[in-house]
Amino acid sequence: MPEMIFVVRWPDGAQERCYSPSRVVRDYLEVGRAYAVAEFVARSRSMLQIASDRVLARRGFSCAGALDQLAAIEARAATHDPDAPVTVVSFEAPDEL
Repeated sequence: MPEMIFVVRWPDGAQERCYSPSRVVRDYLEVGRAYAVAEFVARSRSMLQIASDRVLARRGFSCAGALDQLAAIEARAATHDPDAPVTVVSFEAPDEL
């Protein structure tokens, strides 16, 4: 599966590298754009579930990495105001590097 790393900057200025087993990220997030924390979580939930489902369809099991990443995003988001901005800094596709 074509993996993707998406780098985000949280409202406190911390950057985080996030994992997706699929490039569906490009359909949900745009580099340079800021999303409210609540919207970022909703978009992440949708795209990471789709990514996990794609792994399930292809390999017969869900992607624990995608579900773990979603849990990490939700936990981090809970420490911020839901209206504060999360900025998408970059996409990294390991096989394109």
